[in-house]
Amino acid sequence: MVAVTTSTETIERPEVRDRQNDSPDEVFHYVKKNKIAESAVLGSMVQALCGEIFPVTKTPKPGSPVCEPCKEIYAQLRKE
Repeated sequence: MVAVTTSTETIERPEVRDRQNDSPDEVFHYVKKNKIAESAVLGSMVQALCGEIFPVTKTPKPGSPVCEPCKEIYAQLRKE
């Protein structure tokens, strides 16, 4: 007969703050539409028009601030 011992130990998670929560000036970026769902589900990284690379973690609401470089690049793409 084998005795099995189990332990119920609580491990505290260290306080972790991500870059988005540290910045009060949070802005949203333009990203290729087909990459948004993939990133949200799989946690993969996406690249915004401005070059920033990040995982999609939030959905912008109407009136949310948009990254100025992304906005300018998008405007140029629309003219072509």
